[in-house]
Amino acid sequence: MKKTVFGLLAILAALYFSPVLASVSADEHKTAHKTEHVEAKDAHGAESHGDGHHGAPHFDGKNSSLFWAIPFLAILLSIALFPLLAPHFWHHNYGKISLVIGLTFFVPFTIIQTPNMSFFYLLEVYLLEFLPFIVLLLALYTVAGGIRLKGELIGSPKLNLLLILIGTSLASWMGTTGAAMLMIRPLLKANGWRKHKTHVVVFFIFLVANIGGSLTPLGDPPLFLGFLKGVDFTWTLSAMLAPMLVAVAILSVVFFILDTYYYKKEPGQPEKSTNGEKLGLEGTANLLLLPLIPISFLVASMKLGTAFTVHHVAMPTASLLQVCILLLITVASLVITKKEVRTANEFTWEPILEVAKLFATIFITMVPPIAMLKAGADGPLGFIIRSLTDANGGFINANFFWSTGILSSFLDNAPTYLVFFNTAGGNAAQLMGPMYNTLLAISVGAVFMGANTYIGNAPNFMVKSIAEEAGVPMPSFFGYFLKYAVTILIPTFIIITLIFF
Repeated sequence: MKKTVFGLLAILAALYFSPVLASVSADEHKTAHKTEHVEAKDAHGAESHGDGHHGAPHFDGKNSSLFWAIPFLAILLSIALFPLLAPHFWHHNYGKISLVIGLTFFVPFTIIQTPNMSFFYLLEVYLLEFLPFIVLLLALYTVAGGIRLKGELIGSPKLNLLLILIGTSLASWMGTTGAAMLMIRPLLKANGWRKHKTHVVVFFIFLVANIGGSLTPLGDPPLFLGFLKGVDFTWTLSAMLAPMLVAVAILSVVFFILDTYYYKKEPGQPEKSTNGEKLGLEGTANLLLLPLIPISFLVASMKLGTAFTVHHVAMPTASLLQVCILLLITVASLVITKKEVRTANEFTWEPILEVAKLFATIFITMVPPIAMLKAGADGPLGFIIRSLTDANGGFINANFFWSTGILSSFLDNAPTYLVFFNTAGGNAAQLMGPMYNTLLAISVGAVFMGANTYIGNAPNFMVKSIAEEAGVPMPSFFGYFLKYAVTILIPTFIIITLIFF
């Protein structure tokens, strides 16, 4: 395996770096796009110029073959099948598998589409999208991992529902990732004694890591992108409240019934000891760092010009500043937190490493599918866009909800949101007014249906990895989708469709 990987790397280097390094010249810097503001934000806070780079090479999504989507499907199938069919091999080699799949996309892409284009997308994806994404997760994971709830908690149905609802309430104000990273360890601690606890983590993903982020642009990346496009902060709060309450109510009732059933099946229920620890928090200094993380998003949205430009990719100063702030927060958390606190939390770097290695390939292989989707009705995925209108050209809001949602389950939900936002006209004032229900359908689909798969939203996979580190037997990719998403989430979304769309 090592020889294969190094051989592919050598081929990549020979094909790629020799012709490309020469292309990053002084003249190119002078002619690169210098616009001060960005057209849109990517899914994780990085300012992405997309097609706004003057003179930059771009992948032709309209006339491209679906062949280019195969590597993206390959990494998804690897995540789905390897842990099920060869768990030991996957656990020790998932990083290598991810790298090989990434190279099997990037090498042909470099040869066929030219190194000029491949270098552009390499820089755009990893500088403007992946770097802010993984640094954000790193900061949240590190800070939340330095906060420990001490004392005895017994994971009863009432307590579990309470913890999940607290996390759901926090998610709109500190982001789904922040709330998930903060609340998952207390939930795991409370249920450590239980044999039947997988469903507890799954419902946590449903509510805290996804649906809970519905009420503000700070809650979930698609809504923040809409805010930058002109959607009022108050519109999100008022419009999304009713769908969120319906979804939370349905899932809370289902969870309580299910958890009560499994709770009664437990072989023994522990009692609190008389000399146990009192409830309290350790590492409380990290609570002062947590609010700085959502604030970094506001910094990233500022108009501060361009820090530098490399091969048509302009790194916004605000985005670079956000990354620096998040790294400083990470270092500060490591410095101020006692080692004993992280040890008691069973804190390791494995979950964040797993996310980084897998999503590095997901991000780069996602380029062609997103481009095909952006190509609109005439592109390879045009049947999706054409399904959004009736015979008279009117919008079918239910189709907007399901199309946005299904694609958000597998693709990055923020660019997916942007595609359908623009398909609906892209005028925020009109979408908030006469086309209110269309914008609502797009917003609810992008936020809610990220819960359908482990890769639908960033914190989903993080929660899965942390739970597995704590010994919780999480379902496989298909197990999660078929056993939980299809049987619980899809019926919930059908009810929401009937009520709102």
